[in-house]
Amino acid sequence: MRAAQIAQFAADLPRATAFYAGLLGAAPVASFDPPGLVFFDLDGQRLLLERGAPSALHYYLVDDVEATVERLRAAGTPVEGEPHVIFTHRDGVLGPAGTEEVQAFVRDTEGNLVGLVQHRACQPAVGTATE
Repeated sequence: MRAAQIAQFAADLPRATAFYAGLLGAAPVASFDPPGLVFFDLDGQRLLLERGAPSALHYYLVDDVEATVERLRAAGTPVEGEPHVIFTHRDGVLGPAGTEEVQAFVRDTEGNLVGLVQHRACQPAVGTATE
């Protein structure tokens, strides 16, 4: 089983659509207004922006969390949590083994919290020798 769709609250559909198009780097694949629905394709999973949906916390995998946060900050997006290491993937169960899970949090145009995630190679501890 896999998730088919995530619904996200959007009071202002055009504004929310512009935000998610910029964040995801892709245009919506379908819009129906009325009743006020905008769909994005996330590699086979749908993101639905809808006026009547509750707020949901999404986490998006990005290549470079610091660069993504800076790009969004420059566009006026509120940053709620700067990039920081959450944990290390030692066994590959939740992410690639030998990587750190780095997360940051921003607010979309509708006030929803959005998580950004990067799996990056573990950084050597300060003061340790590398060969």
